[in-house]
Amino acid sequence: MELRRLGRSDILVPPLCFGGNVFGWTADEATSFRLLDALVEAGFTFIDTADVYSRWADGNQGGESEAIIGRWMKARGNRAKLTIATKVGSDMGRGKVCLAPDYIASAVEASLTRLQTDYIDLYQSHWDDPDTPFEEVLGAYDVLIRAGKVRLIGASNLSPARLFEALAVAAREKLPRYETLQPEYNLYARAGFEAELEPICRGNGLGVISYFSLAAGFLTGKYRTPADAAKSARGEEVVATYLNPRGDRILAALDQVAAARSVSPAQVALAWVMARPSLTAAIASASRPEQLGDLIAAATLDLTPAEIDKLDAASRWKDAA
Repeated sequence: MELRRLGRSDILVPPLCFGGNVFGWTADEATSFRLLDALVEAGFTFIDTADVYSRWADGNQGGESEAIIGRWMKARGNRAKLTIATKVGSDMGRGKVCLAPDYIASAVEASLTRLQTDYIDLYQSHWDDPDTPFEEVLGAYDVLIRAGKVRLIGASNLSPARLFEALAVAAREKLPRYETLQPEYNLYARAGFEAELEPICRGNGLGVISYFSLAAGFLTGKYRTPADAAKSARGEEVVATYLNPRGDRILAALDQVAAARSVSPAQVALAWVMARPSLTAAIASASRPEQLGDLIAAATLDLTPAEIDKLDAASRWKDAA
């Protein structure tokens, strides 16, 4: 399986990253362990989580995903074989996004404790904090990198203007720069990344790790009518966002390519994301081990130029409005 470089770093990762938002939410600890064991056995060693996962679930406070990953790594003794990405900055009870240096300093210690490790491979700003200058944010990360607690930093959910500003500040102040960006990107949600963020990432050699790579499950093909909303907790979101003529065209194209290759629509949708030249890895998750087959197979599914053209045409965004 092809390994890809995270930005300009020496960290190599597979083209599929497992999304740890399910741990402690739709996957309990025992199931999470089985998922992680199966992933590593198949060669997928890149795991993405966040301190806030999964605070939204009843009875949770945040940190549940990191804690499960930490207990699993300790039980398996496999930390050195993994690339662990986590995030800081989401609302963990303070009522606001926060990337103030003192907050980062305390948040990283909490994440390290939950993960039961002394370093984080990729530490990401989960959301932009316009109240804290980039000089202070990047300065805080510089302290962590110098201390060996963080190997690499990245950002998620930054606007093009703010990403450009962050890179400029890093260069001017000789501070660590964001080496990766984590944007929403999939066959349906293309414009937000392709219009302005993608040129910045390619021009500056940033790694790109897409989230919502399967559009909350829509691109698996299991949501085709409003009645399908009852199939999962995300059903209503899918119906409101994706069930429209453009979504129908995308599903039709996925069905055609999948049928011709005797694979699932989910495999095709993930393979399309991973085939994008600017993409380093696509994040996808599963709540049950039997769902991993599509994710694993997608990483080695090479779409032909004609198949990519068909999917590009069906999901065209410039004239979608």
